Amino acid sequence: MKKDLQKFEVLFLEEVVDFIESLDQKTQEKVLENIRISTLQNNPQLFKKLDKDIWEFRTLYSKKQIRLLAFWDRQQRSLVICTHGFIKKTQKTPPKELSKAKKIRTKFLNQ
Repeated sequence: MKKDLQKFEVLFLEEVVDFIESLDQKTQEKVLENIRISTLQNNPQLFKKLDKDIWEFRTLYSKKQIRLLAFWDRQQRSLVICTHGFIKKTQKTPPKELSKAKKIRTKFLNQ
């Protein structure tokens, strides 16, 4: 029997923790389960590249599109840092959310 091997680890910044805790219990469980699955298999329905630096964890649950934006820490090849989360209301990711993730990434990598 083949054992599932994690492809990468995920680190939540404080804002992501606050966002997830603001969701109801079942939604929290679904988001965390999708992230766990993403670490085990390549699935663009759950973890998708938005641009050269920013990726998003994607969860559709109870007619809500929940997104957590993230980036790879190039120093730690197998570490993905989640910057923040939001509930998406349109097809495209709002530019302000993408910009926010890029600013958090820059700040994090410069520390």
